[in-house]
Amino acid sequence: MGTTVLPSPRLEQDLLGAIPVLTDNALARTLGVRVAFTGREGGVSDGCYGALNLGNHVNDDPAAVAENVARAARALGADPTEVLVANQVHGTRIVAVRDSGPAALQTARAEAAAGADGFIVTVPGALALLCFADCTPVILVSPSGSFAVAHAGWRGCVGGIASAAARALAEADQVSPAALNVYIGPHIGPCCFEVGDEVAVRFRDAFGSACVEGDGRHVSMAAAIAADLASAGVDGRRIVSAGVCTQCHPDRYFSYRASGGVCGRHGALAYRSER
Repeated sequence: MGTTVLPSPRLEQDLLGAIPVLTDNALARTLGVRVAFTGREGGVSDGCYGALNLGNHVNDDPAAVAENVARAARALGADPTEVLVANQVHGTRIVAVRDSGPAALQTARAEAAAGADGFIVTVPGALALLCFADCTPVILVSPSGSFAVAHAGWRGCVGGIASAAARALAEADQVSPAALNVYIGPHIGPCCFEVGDEVAVRFRDAFGSACVEGDGRHVSMAAAIAADLASAGVDGRRIVSAGVCTQCHPDRYFSYRASGGVCGRHGALAYRSER
C-alpha cells in the first residue's frame, strides 16, 4: 500500500459545481481524492446563515442545511447518502471508517454522533464533512487514497488531534507519516486569536514559543498544528495552509467571534471516488 508519490500539496481557488472552494486539483487528478474547504457562497440559507451553511446545529432551517450539504456532496462527486458528519465536541476522538456501504456508514454516523472531532476513511464512497467557524480544519491524505479530516479547536489542538490523525492514518496504510499531504484550511489567525495567559502557556508548553506571537497572547494555530504534526514525523514541506483568517473575512467565511456567536458553518470535506 501507499506506493504513489503524492504531488506537493497546494490550495487553489476553484469552482466545483456552483460552489467556490479551496482545493488541490493535482491531488484529485493523481489519486482520485478531492479535498475542499468551502466558504459562505453557493447555498440556499438566508440571513446570518447565508448562504452555504453546512452546520445542522445552529438553528438554521433544516431543509436549507440538507440542501446545502447535498450540493456540497455532489460538488465533490459524492452522493448525499455518502456524507458523514459528527457531533463535534472540541475533543480528540477520531472515528475510523474501514468499510463502505449503507450499513457501515450508518455505524460510523452513530459513533460520530456520540461525540467526535475527526474521521479516518480508508475506503472509497464515504464523504467526511466537519464544520467550522474560526476553529482550524485539517485534512490529511495518504498515498493510498485514505484520508483523515480533523476539527482542531484550541483544546483539540493542545490535545494533539492533528498528530493523532497523522499517526493513525500512517498506521492504517502502513506508510511513513512523512509521505502524507496535509491541508490546513481557513481559520482564525494570530492577528485575531487572542487568548488568556493560561491558554497561551498551554500552547507554549505543548508546541514551543513560535506558536505564540506579539504580546505573548496571540496564538498561531497553523504553527501549533505544524509543530504537532512534526512530532508525529510529518514532513513540513508537505503541509500547506490556506493562510486566511476567518475573523478578518466574515464576508467569505463564517466567524463565531466576528458574528458574536450567531452564524453558520463552512466545511472541510474529503472524498475518494471509485477509479
